[in-house]
Amino acid sequence: MLREAITSVTKFYSNLISRTDARVKDYPLMQSPIQMTSILVAYIFFSVYVGPRMMANRKPFGLNRAMITYNLCMVSLNAYIVYEFMMSGWATTFTWRCDLIDPSTSPQALRMVRVAWLFYFSKFIELLDTVFFVLRKKQSQITFLHVFHHSFMPWSWWWGVTLTPAGGMGSFHAMVNAAVHVIMYTYYGLSAAGPRFQKYLWWKKHMTAIQLTQFVLISVHISQYYVMEECYYQFPLWIHLIWMYGFFFFLLFSNFWVQAYIKGNRLPAVDHKPNQNGSTSEHVTIVANGKHHENGHAQHYANGKIVMGKVKKI
Repeated sequence: MLREAITSVTKFYSNLISRTDARVKDYPLMQSPIQMTSILVAYIFFSVYVGPRMMANRKPFGLNRAMITYNLCMVSLNAYIVYEFMMSGWATTFTWRCDLIDPSTSPQALRMVRVAWLFYFSKFIELLDTVFFVLRKKQSQITFLHVFHHSFMPWSWWWGVTLTPAGGMGSFHAMVNAAVHVIMYTYYGLSAAGPRFQKYLWWKKHMTAIQLTQFVLISVHISQYYVMEECYYQFPLWIHLIWMYGFFFFLLFSNFWVQAYIKGNRLPAVDHKPNQNGSTSEHVTIVANGKHHENGHAQHYANGKIVMGKVKKI
């Protein structure tokens, strides 16, 4: 029984590798799913276990300059990705309806292959978001939603880039996601720049609304497939997965919106306590969606046991 299972897995793996698109075989992290899966498993282990314990008895690092540089670089990178997706078809030859996978080696197809891989690779760069949270002792922002989103995106995109790098209508969600990230990292950069820029961050609560809009656009666009009379998309499985992706993340972010802005469960809580000299100190605890909220400058106390998405005092 075990031997048969191992044989079946080995055959599946060999078949998958043999079907890797020749146009993307030589790109980094595309030779095997083992490489990228190992990186993502290490990322989860660091985010949930190693990082919090490493920082438990250390002071948070002041990384404002590094974060400003990082966020500005991510704004530029994602803006470039959006531009390349547009020039690869979305602003030139695509109909925005039933756009098929292009298996050719035309200049436009190869351009789409490059930007599809670049989008995939950018998801590994984004893992630094969590590293900054850990080093700054913002463990409360590393929620299940944050870790799942950061690990699931690059893992799922490896399969798409491996088999269909010039994915036609299946690449729309990547372009939209990159556009949203331009807005998000602009916000993060301004936030990290210091108090003098806080007046420009009045649209903080609209970040989740922007995310929800993203998933609505993705779901509506991909849903066209189900009502078209004829659409011979070569990998309909991708259509189903993208629709489920949009719907699933819409539910997750809707739940966050309700918790944060309707019930107020995740908004900053201020506890005023008098000191011995009669002055008042503020204890501010931020419990936020670790990805789609401010990189904050509010105080965060982690003098207790750190658990997933919250700090438990002991």
